Amino acid sequence: VDNDRRDLDINNRDVDAKKMTRFVRMNELRLVTEYNPVTAIGVMQSSLEFNLLLITDKMSPKHPERMRKFRAAAELYKGKILFILLDSNLKSNERVVSYFQLKKSQLPALAIFHTPDDEHDVLTPDEISIERVQDFCNRFLQ
Repeated sequence: VDNDRRDLDINNRDVDAKKMTRFVRMNELRLVTEYNPVTAIGVMQSSLEFNLLLITDKMSPKHPERMRKFRAAAELYKGKILFILLDSNLKSNERVVSYFQLKKSQLPALAIFHTPDDEHDVLTPDEISIERVQDFCNRFLQ
């Protein structure tokens, strides 16, 4: 995943089925999963209970830099929060944008939610930064 290789040190005697399962679960997903009709089922069935969406226009000239920062933040929460990219230009994503009561003029936005109880929060920052993503996630997790 993400053109990267992760190795589990199996020479360590502490490796059991639980630790191996956790290793696979943490590394089977991309750092950032793009939400679309194909990935929607996998995203909804993820074992991670926290999801962070970056709702943005993929055609924006700022998109590559936003994604670089979002991906870097995702590395910090691997195995805790599922990071999701939601392209605001796709008609099929309009329902998700409206769920968070956002308008196009408020994008890009970050939306975090806890799947078991639908608790969520939205942040509409001027600019996406690793620090802002961290602060937002940490506040919500607390």
